[in-house]
Amino acid sequence: MKRRAIYPGSFDPITNGHLDVVERAIRLFDEVVVAVAVNIGKKPLFSVKERREMLRRSVRHLPNVSVDSFDNLLVDYARQKDAVAVVRGLRAVSDFEFEFQMALMNRSLEPRVETVFLMPKDSYAYLSSRMIKEIVRLGGSAKGFVPPFVEAALQRRLGKGGRR
Repeated sequence: MKRRAIYPGSFDPITNGHLDVVERAIRLFDEVVVAVAVNIGKKPLFSVKERREMLRRSVRHLPNVSVDSFDNLLVDYARQKDAVAVVRGLRAVSDFEFEFQMALMNRSLEPRVETVFLMPKDSYAYLSSRMIKEIVRLGGSAKGFVPPFVEAALQRRLGKGGRR
């Protein structure tokens, strides 16, 4: 039986830190599903379709990595995908409390699905999608923080002449 993991997130947009976590996860699991979590409480910059496409382009070179989206409980989605684990990236100690609570709640809802915390490379530990969007919104460059085609999409959407 293949050991499949789900790496959920909003990925609005995907960063090099996210990609680093995917690369670490694929070393531990036979398959990794990178899944865009649809959250109606958030106003994302990019649509679910756009985020899935950015993810596909970003991970197409990685074996046994697929892209999907879901709008139900994470543990239900993990069960549907026959996943043995949920992968979560931890950037800093400040992420841990929230992630720890979520892991315990998920375990109480579905004890057969473990949560695995992975830390990105040090040089990506400070990256967040929110921070990247703010940099571009204020006229800066996200080069080196996101894949080049994501940088271009951010500049079109948020840069000079962008709509937000």
